[in-house]
Formats: sequence, C-alpha cells, structure tokens
Amino acid sequence: MGYVGARTPRREDARLLTGKGRYVGNVRLPGMAYAVVVRSPVAHGRLLGCDAKAAWTVEGVLDVITPADAAGLLLPCVTLAPGQRLTSYRVLDDTIRYAGQPLAVVVAGTPAAARDAADLLDLELDQSPAAVGAERALDEDAPLLYPEWGTNLVTDFLLGDADCAEFAESAEHVVEMTFRMGRISPHPVEPRGVVASYADDELTVHLSSQAPHHVREHLADAFGLAHDRVRVISRDVGGGFGGKEHVYPDEALVCLAAMRTGRPVSWTESPGDRLTATLPARAAVHRARLALDGQGRFVALHADILGDLGAHPSNVGISPFAVSATLLPGPYRFERVGVRVRGVVTNTTPTGSYRGFGQPECTWTRERLIDEAARRLGLDPVELRLRNMLTPDELPCTSRVYQQYDSGDYPRALRTLRDLVTPVTGVDDGRRRGIGYSCHVETTGLGPSMEMKASGIQAGGYETAVLRMEPDASVVVSSGVVSIGQGIETALAQVAADRMGVPIERVRVVLGDTAATPYSSIGSIASRSLAVGGGALVQAAARLRDKLLAIAAHRLEAAPGDLEIAEECVRVKGDPRASVPLRELATSAWRAWDLPEGVTPGLEERVSYDPAAYTFAYGAHAAAVAVDPETGAVEVERYWVVNDAGTLVNPSVVEGQIRGGVAQSIGMALTEEIVHTEEGQPLAEYLLPTTREVPDIEVVLLETPSPLTPGGMKGAGEAGTIGPPAAIGNAVAAAMPELAGRVTDVPLTPQVVWRCRRP
Repeated sequence: MGYVGARTPRREDARLLTGKGRYVGNVRLPGMAYAVVVRSPVAHGRLLGCDAKAAWTVEGVLDVITPADAAGLLLPCVTLAPGQRLTSYRVLDDTIRYAGQPLAVVVAGTPAAARDAADLLDLELDQSPAAVGAERALDEDAPLLYPEWGTNLVTDFLLGDADCAEFAESAEHVVEMTFRMGRISPHPVEPRGVVASYADDELTVHLSSQAPHHVREHLADAFGLAHDRVRVISRDVGGGFGGKEHVYPDEALVCLAAMRTGRPVSWTESPGDRLTATLPARAAVHRARLALDGQGRFVALHADILGDLGAHPSNVGISPFAVSATLLPGPYRFERVGVRVRGVVTNTTPTGSYRGFGQPECTWTRERLIDEAARRLGLDPVELRLRNMLTPDELPCTSRVYQQYDSGDYPRALRTLRDLVTPVTGVDDGRRRGIGYSCHVETTGLGPSMEMKASGIQAGGYETAVLRMEPDASVVVSSGVVSIGQGIETALAQVAADRMGVPIERVRVVLGDTAATPYSSIGSIASRSLAVGGGALVQAAARLRDKLLAIAAHRLEAAPGDLEIAEECVRVKGDPRASVPLRELATSAWRAWDLPEGVTPGLEERVSYDPAAYTFAYGAHAAAVAVDPETGAVEVERYWVVNDAGTLVNPSVVEGQIRGGVAQSIGMALTEEIVHTEEGQPLAEYLLPTTREVPDIEVVLLETPSPLTPGGMKGAGEAGTIGPPAAIGNAVAAAMPELAGRVTDVPLTPQVVWRCRRP
C-alpha cells in the first residue's frame, strides 16, 4: 500500500502531545533578559514626551527604548495597491494612529522588573479625535490620519467588467443589499513570541512565525545587516492563521533590544494586548447587486468593496479585499462581473491576514444574494445554484475577474451535499429552524512569481525542496515551508516515502530554520504548503528516483524502464531475484563506486517549483440552525461539508483542517467581533466559539487532481473557514423568512438578529 492517500497518523503529534514541542516559550538562553512593550492608551494623537527616570530606578532594568532610539527602523508594506502612498512604516512612531500602538520597550533581567518599570514610564500625550470605521473615515469632516494626503482613502480601483453596473440595471430582476463584516482576530494556541540574541555581528531570532525567510530578509534590511548574518528559527508554531505571516514592530524591537544590550531578550505577547497588537482582519462593507433574467439565470454581479485598513497598510495591505473581488463570482457563470475596491485608513489596529483571506467575505455576499433572489422569485435555493453553476466540461475557464479555474465538478459537490443534509425534526422548543447552503471556489497554491509581481506583491512564490538519500538509504526532506499545525511534516514525509520506496519511519523532514532550509519568500500561508512545497518535492523525488534507477540499471545490466523500487530494493520487474538493496546502491553512490558514465556521486536533488498558475479547490457547505425568536440567539445544530482539494495525500489531515476551519468560522458567523468606541478604544469582550457553539461536522471529500501541480494537490488549509458564515446566515434567513432581507451583517449575535426584526 502506498503512503499517498493513506490515513497515516501525524508524526508531529507524539512530540506535541507529550510536551516536547519546540516552541519559542521553551527557549532558554544564558543571561536572557525580558522585554515589555509599552502601548498607546489613545487611538490618535502625538507622543510629546516619554520620561523614563522612574523606570530606571527599578532594580534590574537594562534598557528603555523610545521612538528617538529607533527613528530609522522601518518595516515594509509588502503588497502594494495601485496608488498606495505609504510603502513602509516606522517600528516606533511618535505619531499615534491606533490604541495599542507600540511607543516604547523596557528591558530588564526578570519579567516582573520589566513590567514594573514599564508601568513607571511617564507618557505625555496630545490626544486628537479618531476616525473609526471605514464609512466614517470617508466623511468630509473625518479626522485625517495622514494630513498631507488630504484624505483617508488609500486606493480606489476597478476589477472585471467596467460596464457591469449599467449592464445589471437592465436585467429583469435585481437584488441589491449592503453587507458588513465585523473585525475579527486570529487566536492561535501559541501567542506571538520572540527570543533574539546578537553576537559576533550575527542576529539569531527564535520566532513563532509562518514565514521565517520572509522575516529574515525584513529584519536584515531594517537593521542594515547582510541577509546571511540573520538566522530565524521557527521549529513548532502553535497555530498561525495568517496572524504570524510577517514580522511585527514589537518583534523587531525585541531584536533591537538584544543588539543594544548584548544579551538575549525574550518577549511574549500578553493576552491583554492581543486584540490591539496582533493584526485583525475581515473588516469590510460590501454594497452588492445580483442581476437575473426571467428564467432565473445569473446575468451580472457587481460589488463596491470598502475595506478598513486600520492605521496603515499592513504587510498584506489591500490584498484581502482584492481577493474578495477576484473570488466574488464563485462557482457560477455570469455575463458580467465588476468590482470597485477601496481601502481607507482608520484609527484602529492595521488589518492583515486571517485564514480565508477575503474569501469568507465575498462568499457571504454572493451566497446571501443568491438565497435572497431565490426567496423573492419563489425558487429552491439549491436548484437556483445548480442552474447557474459551471460544469466540468466548461473547465478550465477564466472568470470575469481573471481567475483561471483549473478543474473540478462543482455541481457534484452541491448534489452530494444536498443528499447528506437531514433536517432536525420532532423538536418543539419554540425555536424556528432552517437549513442554509453556500458554495465557493477557493484560490490555493499562492505561487506564480510573475503574477505576484504584477499584482503588487513584493515577493516570489516558488518553493524549493532538497531531497537527499543518505548512505544508509534513509531520506531527508528539507523545505522552506513551516509546520504551523497543518500536518505538513507528515504530508511531506508521505510524499517522499511513497516516491522513494522507503518506509516512512526512515524519512526525516527539516523545516523552520533559515540556516538549514531552502529559501521560501512567503512560507506557509495561503493554502500553499503542500500544493507548492509538495510540488517541488514531487519533482525532486522524480529526479532522485531516476538517478537511483540509472545506477541500479548499470549494476543489474538492465534497462531503467524495466526496474522498480519495492521492499527497499531496486529489482527487475517480474524477477525479484535480480535486485540490489537500496542501502547498497546509496552507499555506492556516495562513495562514487561503480557509477555509470556521466552520473555524479551522491544522491541529492534540489528542485525549485514556480507554479504556472494558481490551483482552485472548491466546496459546498450546509448548516442547520435553530433561532430563538424571543432572544435572537442562534444555535448551529448540524453542519455538513463537501470539499475537493485535489489529490489527497492524507485524508485524515484534510478532514481535521476542514473541521477546525468550520469551528473557527462559526465564530465569525455568530460571536467574534472587535468593537471600538468612537474614540477608538477596543471593547474587552471577545467571544470565541466553544464546544457549545460547534456541532458535529460531517465531512465528505471529493478528489479531482489539479492538472497543474506535480502530484495533483490543491490547498486545503482555509477551505473550512470560507463557507460557514454564508451557510449559517442563509439558514437563519430560512428559519425567519420575514426578516431574511435584513440578514446582512456578521457576526449574527442575538442583538443583531433581534435588530433584524425591525422593519
């Protein structure tokens, strides 16, 4: 039995579940000091002074870093929007643009001393009115975050068909709605943390990061160091979800502290800081229209997307909102699709990456419009979707917003889902019940480097795999992607074991150390680790396998095409007696013994894979909900998912990723939101979903290999997060049809559902 496709237990779990995880919090270095980041208590204004005299009286204080000490320390905005004026930002800035912005760092010999000293810093602040909310930031009288711009608007551009809005107006039926998505926060089990040390002109950084090479180059550039003088180590990362895909100002400041003090410095984000310090996401307003003809066929889809960038464009900038635009059509055919994308700055924490990256938002908008159209036209919402879905014989195709869908059977996923769904019956508890559906196409395998350049991303997307068979025939895989809980260590081992014909126990996977792994510009983000990193490994394995067979053919006096690898031997097909052990071949190769002419010594291949295009996974979701009409409380009672992520290397890992994503996105749908006061202060209450809110989740996996990826894999890490808000919202609308047209905002808290009852 091969390893690819098998439900192989995750090899990481034995380490992680027995307390042997290699997390940043476990790093202990001789003479280590501790940092506390002092943050702004106001959302807008200026830091006029920072008196540190009292802080220096605390025993053990080693350093106090203020904006004047880091005046030239900048971090880049990696993804740039058309017309974006700001391309980098200060790590410490005396102009304050959000509550929680770093203003100073205190370093001491113990965490308690650092905390005590930080509390004694005397900040002199000049507070200004705040601009909170994307719509408010565009008002004529809104405070300006960058007065020299004369506006809070960062970018304004169009995608798709320029005549879409006018085209939609002539359709027989038009459904127009405005949708608002709350600002939500990634919440990994392991908080952000860093341990930095500086010695012999080398900076070594232990960091909980999804992209260590990305971090390395930005730290090196920030401090004026050669890239080879910076080493970033991210062994085990306890969840990332997009929130750890770049280097943060507070993390760079810890590195600065290590360089100034000459001692290793440790910092971990405190729970109280997370809602303002770790970048949130999702905050957007969509004004959208779906146009249909008299037969219920989709004619046009138009949206005006207004995205809240927070205090400045982050590492990813406008791109989550642009992704919402490019994935807006989903799995359906339209004659026209047009999207206007705008991004504004506000006096709130900069928004960034979060699992799904703009796709839950556009799915919410599109799928709510479809359900509302079905309700108004008296049509079955599933049949309306099937009537307008792209079919397998229409693929590959290019959408109206430039996405090159590669392969799949979208109607099959929805029909399979419909057959799974069983309504909750026989319960008389006064609640109203409904079932809602949603469908999506998901962009995965972020990677075509020139496409990334064209879209304003200042990074490449290829991945490199180094595959080596040692003299004892054990195998080592080295890749630039990172283990963040997604099972990539196991999946890469399965691919290598399968392709090289060795037991998986004899495969070692090396990840997360810039000194030991090949360069990866963006690391483990965007459902790409296996699709791109695994694609490189498949190609490296093919080369190494060919070399092994060539050496064996020379030894066995046979043609390479007549040989196979089986039972840790290379043998002649149909004649297992004519064979040579892999170990013997590997030893000979490394000793340069008995090699055929033109074959070099050793067994190591290094392959870089730059995808020709993105891959597109897809899925269909359904939720059964119960709504209390008296309180507005929503309970998800059952949940179903059908998903296609191409070739499934490990179905158990994919199912786990999907279930976890659904649980996460139920939070987006029902409970999670960072709410700010008019002064820009975040409210402390932030409600993550619990086992009470997450039902059993039934998952069915389809498998349509990608024609692009070596090995046929597509991404699966974000699939679970994309569909739940729309499926749950549609279920609430089905349960309460009298308020269906007002189900427009997430999260659907009891207060929001209650407000929907108002005409």
